[in-house]
Amino acid sequence: MTIDTGVARSGGRLWQGLSLRQKQVAWAWTFLAVPILFYGLVRFYPTLEAFVISTTKWNLMTPPTFVGLANFERLLTDPVFWKVFANTFLYLVIGTPLSLILSFVIAYHLDRVRFMHGFIRALYFLPFLTTAAAMAWVWRWFYQPVPIGLFNNLLAGLGIAQQPFLRSTTQALPAVLAPAIWAGLGFQVVIFLAGLRAIPTTYYEAARIDGLPDFAILRRITLPLLKPTIIFLVVFSSIGFLRIFDQVYNMTSQTSSDPGGPLNATKPLVLMIYQTAFSSFDMGYAAAQTVVLFLVLLCVSLLQLRLLRDR
Repeated sequence: MTIDTGVARSGGRLWQGLSLRQKQVAWAWTFLAVPILFYGLVRFYPTLEAFVISTTKWNLMTPPTFVGLANFERLLTDPVFWKVFANTFLYLVIGTPLSLILSFVIAYHLDRVRFMHGFIRALYFLPFLTTAAAMAWVWRWFYQPVPIGLFNNLLAGLGIAQQPFLRSTTQALPAVLAPAIWAGLGFQVVIFLAGLRAIPTTYYEAARIDGLPDFAILRRITLPLLKPTIIFLVVFSSIGFLRIFDQVYNMTSQTSSDPGGPLNATKPLVLMIYQTAFSSFDMGYAAAQTVVLFLVLLCVSLLQLRLLRDR
């Protein structure tokens, strides 16, 4: 009891001896300790574990066997992996610019609308709140042949031959990408609107006094001042398209025996990881694919930091 009292008094004297700044730092780290510990266990530990598992051969039934870099060598010679990697790259390079351009155009014009502005903004944001699985099934219905599918019925009404959409190796990927872009459009519109509202109106007033046309104002004032918003949305959207899964799995699971078809035409890297791990039970090879995806996402994050530093 005496020892405990002595320790408490010693701790009290130590706390009283700290400066106000040191006390603030101590309290800050006290409050941050729990979320940092939780984040480390949920994020960092599984990431490090994936690197370890990627060097093993493991089917969940037997103990892991160390194989070194054999899984990565297998990746380099796997034609399916390179097809899937190309698909993931297409989702990124097509989906990110299209979604950003569409959302900016909508936000730019919606910012000038005053009548029912909040209602229209809510309508654009509604798809972002919709369950991805339910949305994918609705879009899959859109792509069905006549007389079920909405799009083919519209084409037939115009005298145009119906299209295979999800059953075509060339049309399937754009058909899956369309609802993915549509789903995230509302979030990007809201973020762009916030960025536009944050620009001081004095810049626009000075520009109009100088006689600058609308396009020059957009190019010289609006876009440069929106750079932090654009950088955030580029990275956020890029990560989303690199991790695309729900739309592909739900829209192609019934059109072919293997989700991500036809002939792996729509399969992204996340879906390949899922199938390798939980269908083939090849956990080491799935972990190697996860490491590749992690490195790609890391490069995108580092690019964001570089752009912010340039700003």
